[in-house]
Amino acid sequence: MRPGVRLALDWGRARIGVAASDRDGLLAFPVETIAAGPGAVARVQALVAEYEPLEVLLGLPRNLAGQEGPAAIAMREVAAQLVAALPQVTLRLVDERMTTVTASRQLASAGRDAKKQRRVIDQAAAVALLETALQAERNTGLPVGEEFPGGETPGRTGLE
Repeated sequence: MRPGVRLALDWGRARIGVAASDRDGLLAFPVETIAAGPGAVARVQALVAEYEPLEVLLGLPRNLAGQEGPAAIAMREVAAQLVAALPQVTLRLVDERMTTVTASRQLASAGRDAKKQRRVIDQAAAVALLETALQAERNTGLPVGEEFPGGETPGRTGLE
């Protein structure tokens, strides 16, 4: 397991959930929800300056068959903006299938009703994305997902 903090972003049209890990990659925890739109990239830059992560993981929405559609293309455009704004940190695209569903179920089992979930669902989805990535790296010893830019990354796990 590579030492270092990771930041995970669950980037949506309206909100961006942010989660971080501890330096040892053992725990993932919610950080905040950012309003999407003007100022979002600047806020991510500030979080990167604060947390000094080894890498930033950006959820890549694929369909249940694993294929990329319009949402994934839009996320690759976001990734290009982030890479330009964050040249000092590695950006990895990570398959985010089912993270929002997982997060919603976890919040419901913790007693949060649907209305209260809306305030934290994006953060919880980012935590679920990060926990999955950390577990995959612990299991394989390899970073998860696709380094962006760069296309195929040798040694990728099945979670990208």
